[in-house]
Amino acid sequence: MQKYMGEIALTITAIIWGSGFVASAIALEHFTPYQILAGRFLIGAIVLVVTFHKKLKNINKSTMIKGTVLGIFLYLAFALQTVGLQFTTPSKNAFLTAVNVVIVPFIAFVIYKRKIDIYELIGAVLAMVGVGILSLKLSADINIGDLLTLGCAFGFAFHIFYTAKYVKDSDPVSLTLIQMMTAAVIGVVVVLFKGETSFIIEKGGMYSLLYLGIFSTTIAYLLQTVAQKMITETKAAIILSTESFWGMVFSVAILDEAMTIKMVIGAILILSAIIISETKLPSLKKNKLKEIT
Repeated sequence: MQKYMGEIALTITAIIWGSGFVASAIALEHFTPYQILAGRFLIGAIVLVVTFHKKLKNINKSTMIKGTVLGIFLYLAFALQTVGLQFTTPSKNAFLTAVNVVIVPFIAFVIYKRKIDIYELIGAVLAMVGVGILSLKLSADINIGDLLTLGCAFGFAFHIFYTAKYVKDSDPVSLTLIQMMTAAVIGVVVVLFKGETSFIIEKGGMYSLLYLGIFSTTIAYLLQTVAQKMITETKAAIILSTESFWGMVFSVAILDEAMTIKMVIGAILILSAIIISETKLPSLKKNKLKEIT
């Protein structure tokens, strides 16, 4: 039952992140990318501290260190994605970010010599291909933006992997508190360093930033951290990759984006990825596929 609760929580997280694409698009009309990062993490940290302030006095040194590491990975991944987007196309940015779904199992294999589940690996590759079909416009050009976005994928991959590792013997809420506070501090320092301290407060921009801070950051990352206590990191990455699918759904529903055959094929592949990693299809079992050692 815990496993299914974890999967449901991660699905809700992916849905929230998918809706965040719309909120981000609106917020960018009012704030710079770094102001949005600082704002969303600062709002997230404040909401978590106000809600769970009693947990602060019970946070030990180990949780402080682990939460700080997660916060650094989290901000670094978002920053690389943001900077990368300035030099590459949104479709390539989305696709290269999704490469994290394939990187996650190899982090465990290379660093900790952990066996790779072949079904989860197949699911991860399928999910990445699905995201590619969903968002990518074919182009052979590789530029600095693509490389920065690939760095972002590694950042998110390490964040997912170490969240699963650290949450095994740490309180998920305390871990989320520290990582959000860390990301907020880094975000504010970056904004001050870049001199982006002036902005105009308008309803549209503030509502979007509040949505990103409360839902896409506070609630989503709290759900992710709690859920990863119940589920493997590779399966978590696959489920979270459906963010692209939900982003498409909300774009079609809210921004009136046209539905295409490519979108449908991409969505089917992502759904297939989840089914294969979850059920380990009997037909695949009959082929006696074994784990990679």
